[in-house]
Amino acid sequence: MKVLTVKEPWASLIINGYKKYEFRSWKTNYRGKILIHSGKSIEKSNLELFKDYNLDYSFGYIIGEVEIVDCILVDDKMQEKLSNEDKLIYGRNSHVGLYAWKLDNIVRYNDEDRIKVNGKLGLWEYNDERVN
Repeated sequence: MKVLTVKEPWASLIINGYKKYEFRSWKTNYRGKILIHSGKSIEKSNLELFKDYNLDYSFGYIIGEVEIVDCILVDDKMQEKLSNEDKLIYGRNSHVGLYAWKLDNIVRYNDEDRIKVNGKLGLWEYNDERVN
């Protein structure tokens, strides 16, 4: 199964349903289910911003799954739409010129279902009987 490693707090924001787009410099034609892996690093400057979300951060775990349903090149109009949707998550930086991977069908794993694994760059493969 395909996996995407995402730094915290972004991985937890995705898996808790707050962040519906993940931004990458590269386009993907893949549509379907992927696993979300929380990276081993955290963007400490963003912790304070999301303190009221009561997120439980993990580091180095597959924490859930999502479905990639679209991949959109962000232009000024899309950036405005995103900023209006959630200024805290999408409006602090411009994403113009990046690709917004639209995520849906989010499944958050319970602590006992999380899988400890080293992450990788890009969209990578993970094979384990616990996920299909």
